[in-house]
Amino acid sequence: MKKEEKRHIAILGSTGSIGTQALEVLEEQSEYFELELLTAGRNGELLIQQAKKFKPNTVVIADEAQYEKVRDALWEDDIKVFAGSEAIEQAVEMEDIDVVLTAMVGFAGLKPTIRAIEAGKAIALANKETLVVAGEYITKLAQAKGVNIYPVDSEHSAIFQCLVGEFHNPIEKIYLTASGGPFRGKTREDLLGVTKAQALKHPNWEMGAKITIDSASLMNKGLEVIEAKWLFNLKPEQVDVIVHPQSIVHSIVQFKDGSMKAQMGLPDMKLPIQFALTYPNRMKTSFTRFNFLDYPEFTFEKADSETFTNLQLAFDALNSGGNAACTLNAANEVSVQLFLEDKIKFLDIARINGETLAKASFIQKPSLEQLFESDASARELAHSLI
Repeated sequence: MKKEEKRHIAILGSTGSIGTQALEVLEEQSEYFELELLTAGRNGELLIQQAKKFKPNTVVIADEAQYEKVRDALWEDDIKVFAGSEAIEQAVEMEDIDVVLTAMVGFAGLKPTIRAIEAGKAIALANKETLVVAGEYITKLAQAKGVNIYPVDSEHSAIFQCLVGEFHNPIEKIYLTASGGPFRGKTREDLLGVTKAQALKHPNWEMGAKITIDSASLMNKGLEVIEAKWLFNLKPEQVDVIVHPQSIVHSIVQFKDGSMKAQMGLPDMKLPIQFALTYPNRMKTSFTRFNFLDYPEFTFEKADSETFTNLQLAFDALNSGGNAACTLNAANEVSVQLFLEDKIKFLDIARINGETLAKASFIQKPSLEQLFESDASARELAHSLI
């Protein structure tokens, strides 16, 4: 990538874990990137700090109550300021944007991603819920618009990196690796008294609260299974999960001749973020290098979907198709938030998710409008199951 051919970047969710690390990447590779747009949900203070440092063309704060504060703070910097979710959807259509990094958390990232694809923008996808909820719709839309979707999740980035130069060779199977989270090896009895602080203490990765809880319950891996199906056009039986506590092998592709390729590296999200933004180029970095002598052993274990039933629920939803994954995702967003608010216990997350999936109306061929309705009704149902 030549310096004179700078890529113009939008970051949706710039104040979250992925967004802040993406800005670190842009800072290190400033010769190759121009920042056009930053958006945030409620963290107006951090958005202001980011905007003053990186000088984007435009910022959007979803929380309209903070509009005046953000606008007044950035007035002297000549940065356009807007507020509200509709403003985010409109901003991604800006003509100068080349790549939209979708790092918003949860279902909220779906509409802006759709608008960005419709506007012909390349997508660096960190919002896995977009494909979990509407995988068929999104992949067909991207194909129709000639838009590339570059995965940012470390596991899907690993699969993508293993496939470079192999796109003409059929995949036999992929293995998504999982750290096992903070409760690897625990029984259901062990998990009865789990606290929020324990669930938020991930052994290997530094992530936002929602994804950290999902990792502890293995729902994150379940959502990644569904996302992988759509990203790589796979059947459910072609996706497997294997626990790898060291988090060095980020995922594996097995080809039809039996050969396997794995992508490895230290657990650092900046590498997959940068690869998504610079593909097909690899830019030199100052990231810490992996040393084999620091990791004399790699171990692998079977994922325990009997204790961590969220993983099995995700496979069930994937096999059911239709709006099932949308329902499961909505229930999980509700139950995780309830757990973070100390309103339910850790094991209640999977219980509420399972009961919602079982009781919600199933639609085999949902329209986009029906997916939004499914999301809303599943949230209502999940709240009723406390």
